[in-house]
Amino acid sequence: MNGINSLLRATETTGEQRVHERATVGVAGRVVWRDARGATRFNSVVIRDLSETGAYVESVSGSAIPLFRLVSLQAERADQAATLPPLLKHGKVLSAVYRLGPSRAATGTPEGYGLRLLVEPRRRAAVAPVPDAVMALATA
Repeated sequence: MNGINSLLRATETTGEQRVHERATVGVAGRVVWRDARGATRFNSVVIRDLSETGAYVESVSGSAIPLFRLVSLQAERADQAATLPPLLKHGKVLSAVYRLGPSRAATGTPEGYGLRLLVEPRRRAAVAPVPDAVMALATA
């Protein structure tokens, strides 16, 4: 048993586990989606953090967005194009809501949303090599 525990401790990751670097932007934007009845809804948001594969948006106005809903994220103004990352310069980005922020006491709606951007990644994450001892343990 001690050998298994030491192998598991040796394979644990430490430190920052993000694949892509995150940029703090603070740009006004809009999230558009369709509700369960098919009606188009939108929220005004402030895009706070943005990376190549994800974003955190703070909701300014609008109704609550359900978890795992497909949405379109877009920046509001073209005059901010110099400060925008290349990802949002080209218009709408299809995204999925994968995390809800804490709820506001007054309205009960989330303060913000974590979005997974459904875009083709420019580069694949480097795959860490698996030690032979772990492979032997898995096949035994």
